[in-house]
Amino acid sequence: MESVAAKIENSPRPADSGPAKAHSAPLWRRLWAPYRGMIATLVLCQIVQSLSALLLPTLSADIINIGILRGDMPYIARMGGLMLGAAATQILFSVAAAWLGARIAMGFGRDLRSAVFARVQLFSLHEMRRFGTPSLITRSTNDVLQVQTFLVMVLTTIVTAPIMGIGGVLMAIHQDPGLSSILGVSVPALAVLVGILMALALPQFARMQGQFDRINQIVREQIVGLRVIRAFVRDDHEHRRFAVANDALTATALRVGRTMALNMPLAHLVMHLTAIALVWFAAGRIIAGTLEVGALVAFLAYIMQILISVMIASMLFVMAPRAVVSARRIRDVLETSSSVVEAEHPADVPPGVGGGVEIEFRDVTFAYPGAERPILQGIDFRLEPGKTLAVIGATGSGKTTIVNLIARLFDVTGGSIRVNGLDIRALSLDRLWSLIGFVPQESFLFSGTIADNLRYGRAEASDDELWQALEVAQARDFVSALPQGLAAPVAQGGGNFSGGQRQRLAIARALVRRAPVNLFDDSFSALDYATDARLRAALAARGAGSATLIVGQRVSSVRHADRILLLDQGTVAASGNHEELMRDCAAYREIVASQNADEAIS
Repeated sequence: MESVAAKIENSPRPADSGPAKAHSAPLWRRLWAPYRGMIATLVLCQIVQSLSALLLPTLSADIINIGILRGDMPYIARMGGLMLGAAATQILFSVAAAWLGARIAMGFGRDLRSAVFARVQLFSLHEMRRFGTPSLITRSTNDVLQVQTFLVMVLTTIVTAPIMGIGGVLMAIHQDPGLSSILGVSVPALAVLVGILMALALPQFARMQGQFDRINQIVREQIVGLRVIRAFVRDDHEHRRFAVANDALTATALRVGRTMALNMPLAHLVMHLTAIALVWFAAGRIIAGTLEVGALVAFLAYIMQILISVMIASMLFVMAPRAVVSARRIRDVLETSSSVVEAEHPADVPPGVGGGVEIEFRDVTFAYPGAERPILQGIDFRLEPGKTLAVIGATGSGKTTIVNLIARLFDVTGGSIRVNGLDIRALSLDRLWSLIGFVPQESFLFSGTIADNLRYGRAEASDDELWQALEVAQARDFVSALPQGLAAPVAQGGGNFSGGQRQRLAIARALVRRAPVNLFDDSFSALDYATDARLRAALAARGAGSATLIVGQRVSSVRHADRILLLDQGTVAASGNHEELMRDCAAYREIVASQNADEAIS
């Protein structure tokens, strides 16, 4: 069976920027499509299983009334054989239904996780920030598990419970219409009790899922920020913060547990009271000869089947509130389209001068949703092949936003960004990203080996190419000193390397890709001045035909750029090379002076 996950992941990205309501129904249909045949088989198995179970009490009544009371042994043997066949049929089809239900639920859970993962991969930074990392992790794991567990229960009882319940009522009426009036009291009473429990539990389950997100958020922050916590001696504060969230979740879980704990005792109470009432009213009729013993035995069996079906339904109702909340949270993810819209008919990159790629900003404006003012306004510049453009400015001036806009992690809110004259929104995202070698501010490495990380952008790169990239990134010395070299293990996030080593490995990873555009977002901040200088010199020699954008805080990292943009509150305050800015721009001279530029340059 082909997994629907691949189809979802490879499907066209949404062509609208609003919530994907129009895409919701087809998406869910695609998730269910591979299992239609199995579901039909499951339903057939449950029908046969239920009918076999309904037949057994009637056969039992006939054996008692005709075989035992009349002493007809051949009839007993014949009916006994029929009962044995019905029981074997029930067991066989019950096992088949359980296997099919588990298979469908597990497969659907797998595809649902893949669908959520694929959708998240399409999100821009706006959607990532809207949901939050902890919430997306919970929705991809715990919420999917809740839906999957509920689905197992539904698929194994969805047909059996109604047939057993309705069929049991009809067969009970067939045995004795008078005694059937007891069902008119017991079944509605049980339904009312289950409804009350559901009404009480549903809001609590919704609160629990939000508290799970909060626990995830705190734990993630404490793990990632462990060194900061210890440096500021905030262990006790973090323990208290976690304890508050943990106690809140525990209190909610206890309330839900106490509510749901009433379900089974109340169901058993109704069931036993029904059996007592049935025997009480039937005893006099048996003595009077108006009711046969076999009919009472069959009636009791049907009453049990009816109440068991209601109990199964009540178990579903117990599980349903949490599964419904989880399903809504998953649906929110699947129905959210990225604010970065894929071109409906993507164009290819026009040929550039000398075969290179030029990035141009034309009157670009960008504002975060809900912001009082744009973070960037009226930005114009060209990033030409073989040239290095540097961006410098105060914190919050919009330097990183420029990098994010080139990579289309956000879309501009005004103006346009062009690649060889073509608006980048006309390109497919995959084609745009294939042009870029990107080194973000936080140098993230994946668990695996150094070679695995370096080949992340180009899997076919040879070992020689990896060593060349490491040499340019000034990382060859420390990698070659490792006992395993390129095969040395990398912990999650690169935690077994220093900040400077992670930065150099991230730079080498971008260089292995040999992209025509290189974006370095404050990627030299953890390097000492000497290493920084050697790295920039090696980059200049290697990237002769590439367009390079360097975002930096240190003047020493950007002073050799062909052109430097000085940003101030989202606008270009000045531009030129280092010498021109030193001559003409007082703000740039202040930055140089504040960094003791003479010492840095030396």
